[in-house]
Amino acid sequence: MKTGERISLADLARSSGAGLGRFDPGAVQQALGGFATARISNDASPTVNDISECLFFSPGDGRIWLQDQRMVLLHTEALGSLRREMVDSLGQERARGLFTRAGYVSGARDAALVRRQWPDAEPPAAAVAGTRLHALEGMVKVEVVDAAFDPERGSYEGEFLWHHSSEDDEHIAAYGIGGSPACWMQVGYATGYVSTLFGRLIVFREVECRSMGAAHCRVIGKSADLWDDVEEDMRYLNAREFVDTAAYDRAPPQAARPASPEPHPSDAMVGASSAFNAACHHLSRVARTSATVLFTGESGVGKEKFAQMLHRISPLKNEAFVAVNCAAIPETLIETELFGVERGAYTGASQSRPGRFERASGGTLFLDEIGTLSFVAQGKLLRALQEGEVERVGGSRAVKVDVRVVAATNEDLREAVRAGRFREDLFFRLNVFPIHLPPLRDRRDDIPLLMSHFLQHYRHKHQGQAKGFTQAAVRALLGYDFPGNIRELQNLVERAVILAEDTDLIDTHHLFMGGEVQKQGFLTLDVRGAAGRLMAQGGASAARSSPSPTEPGPAPVASLAGGGRAIHLALDQAERELLKDALARSGGNYSAAARLLKISRAKLAYRARKHQL
Repeated sequence: MKTGERISLADLARSSGAGLGRFDPGAVQQALGGFATARISNDASPTVNDISECLFFSPGDGRIWLQDQRMVLLHTEALGSLRREMVDSLGQERARGLFTRAGYVSGARDAALVRRQWPDAEPPAAAVAGTRLHALEGMVKVEVVDAAFDPERGSYEGEFLWHHSSEDDEHIAAYGIGGSPACWMQVGYATGYVSTLFGRLIVFREVECRSMGAAHCRVIGKSADLWDDVEEDMRYLNAREFVDTAAYDRAPPQAARPASPEPHPSDAMVGASSAFNAACHHLSRVARTSATVLFTGESGVGKEKFAQMLHRISPLKNEAFVAVNCAAIPETLIETELFGVERGAYTGASQSRPGRFERASGGTLFLDEIGTLSFVAQGKLLRALQEGEVERVGGSRAVKVDVRVVAATNEDLREAVRAGRFREDLFFRLNVFPIHLPPLRDRRDDIPLLMSHFLQHYRHKHQGQAKGFTQAAVRALLGYDFPGNIRELQNLVERAVILAEDTDLIDTHHLFMGGEVQKQGFLTLDVRGAAGRLMAQGGASAARSSPSPTEPGPAPVASLAGGGRAIHLALDQAERELLKDALARSGGNYSAAARLLKISRAKLAYRARKHQL
């Protein structure tokens, strides 16, 4: 095998004559009959073979991929050793949380792979794909007892048996039989996979475990609002105690009205992705100090929320938190707003007034959008930070202030320094402890949690009855780039709750009606003379040269050889002709036909079944 050449697990099985494990179609079909009356057979896409086509090995250069995700093979004993050291050094509760969150991320990534690779797969088939992926990755064999997703109510309930759990093997070897379940990573995986697949928080709980002496592990999964005490489960999914768990609890009765003003949804910190948890860890570390913190990130990622939480978990939590939006204050007033003014300092100054520094003294001063300050204002701010004192406009004495400064910006301040728009000395004064908050498109694992949180909040606020999201809406939200980040997702869900009729599911037309640009995944037929060509979005031809061996999932290609035939064909008919032609040329070999069309074998098999070829 050449260095860099990739070969899939399915190719290995075919070349060696060994068969891949298959799920019993009768058992699966019976168990999944509750999936909105849709039934699944053993050859429903994605099948075991389809999934194994996504696993690639490149032994020559030491890389393994699951489609476009880099993977590793790891000895279970090594993982067990890591687990043992973490439990011994951190305690079982903290170690359990770490493994649960790692499993959640893995499950969410696998669900994203299934949605991207098989966008037309029905919900039951996509759900079973998670059990097959979990087995393929060597974690556990999953037996489906029963699973049901009700789109009318937006609720999920499922029961599964886990056999040969690798986590149990290592936990029992290290600690023997105990009194609590030990499949922490696998529970996190199931929660992440199914939540991402259905676009709402679905929590799995292990009720029997081999580590507790049971013959096998039994797992129950339910929509978060069907559990009475979901906060207990969410403790392990959240990296820090200040991450919100009440947002996932059962929704209050619609008739009930809050006695006090309802908190804004952005007051809740919701997330479980690795990027979100990393930011939470940094926040927890710096909160106990008085160091200056600089939050960076795009508009709408939650910089002010993180600044508020920093104050709440710090020793200054009982003191003032004063926020200043630097972009909203005219340059002529910035000095007055920050440092205060003495009576008679200028026309209209009829009384003395303390500035934001004085009002925040003893507490926290949050300077939002600090990159918009003028060069003059930056100089005055730098002096206040260096000296720890301010002088009111029109005043003659300095006022001592003891303030923890927290700043935020959506600009790249290093680039602004190089461009001469921001003072270098002020940048280094502010950049003591930087925390970068990633955009929502880089923490897609959190989208299902945020969808559930905002849906519950706005159903209560607007007295809505929307039960959940359609599969099309979930697919659209998980694939959307969110230029406005969390703030935009929040607005989309609020809009949809208002538009959706009572008891309806939220669909794409409820969400996207404000000019948002969605990714389009369609093909069109470009007819030229006596030949036709399938075109990808934007009018660019999907035809390509031979695929790179390191490129997973090549784009669809087609060339319709028609001779003198007229090409007044519907798109479905054209697709059918293309498939027939490719299969005829390859002698019925699906892999060879897929290579001719520059698509994956799984996609070709699905479309061949669709056209009954």
